[in-house]
Amino acid sequence: MNHKFGIALAGLTLGAAAFAQTKWDLPTAYPATNYHTENITQFAKDVDAATGGKLKITVHANASLFKAPEIKRAVQSGQAQAGEILLANYANENPIYALDGVPFLATTYPEARKLYDASKPAMDKLLAAQGIKVLFVVPWAPQGIYTKKEIGSVADLRGIKWRAYSPATAKIAELIGAQPVQIQQAELSAAMATGVIESYMSSGSTGYDTKTFEHIKNFYDTQAWIPKNAILVNAKAFDALDAAGKAAVTKAAADAEARGWKVAQEKNDEYKRLLAERGMKIHKPSPKLDTDMRQVGGIMQADWLKAAGADGAAIVDAYKKK
Repeated sequence: MNHKFGIALAGLTLGAAAFAQTKWDLPTAYPATNYHTENITQFAKDVDAATGGKLKITVHANASLFKAPEIKRAVQSGQAQAGEILLANYANENPIYALDGVPFLATTYPEARKLYDASKPAMDKLLAAQGIKVLFVVPWAPQGIYTKKEIGSVADLRGIKWRAYSPATAKIAELIGAQPVQIQQAELSAAMATGVIESYMSSGSTGYDTKTFEHIKNFYDTQAWIPKNAILVNAKAFDALDAAGKAAVTKAAADAEARGWKVAQEKNDEYKRLLAERGMKIHKPSPKLDTDMRQVGGIMQADWLKAAGADGAAIVDAYKKK
């Protein structure tokens, strides 16, 4: 190598290193076109702009860096500085994570917000003990039932091949007598195409993203619960930022949370319209199906309170008083 060129190149590299001080990876399990991922991408852009390029956050969509069940541990261990998780997926770790997956406890966005506010102090304490902080939280749409066949009651779901993607959805399968099959979102389209599953509970956005309408033609809008995704950060990675960097991340996170809640509500109606346009029948549940599912919810609420003990009871009491 030409000596002068080598020195010049070294100078350029040092200059770049001094400018691009910090790089974070942020894995998510959802497609780049999903509103959660679009919101996170905007968050990363806002941080970049606010820090003058000093903090670059690379968003890795669609489980390309870590699969959904691996993301929390990756953030905890520092393999990724930040990451997005579905809180209810971690119910086996602690009942607090399962709260927004308890059917019919919070079925509207204002209720979901109140439930999150009531549980936030306990969740922050839990995550702090694992070296993690919540940056922001954004809801999914209310959950309904996708089925190949039309149904009028829970009895019609007995024996059906049911996608279980969290402890809550596995428990519902058990209570309704369905056959649970563990399938993550990235594998959902293939599972439907090959007949591995015939039914699942999720939001309109998941149905649209995975082209569920190509395989399953019925959606029952039960509004059973409103799960939330949390964007986590490794506490050491956050604490290593200078004051301006911390302020930029905190401000961008608050903006992303407000934007995410607004978009979630707008998208809920839009996704149902898009599904209907593509041949999905959107059903209002029959009174019998609604009553049956609320019974399932009652059993799961009682189970949750038993598992969560006094701390859980305090959260539910605080939520009901809000």
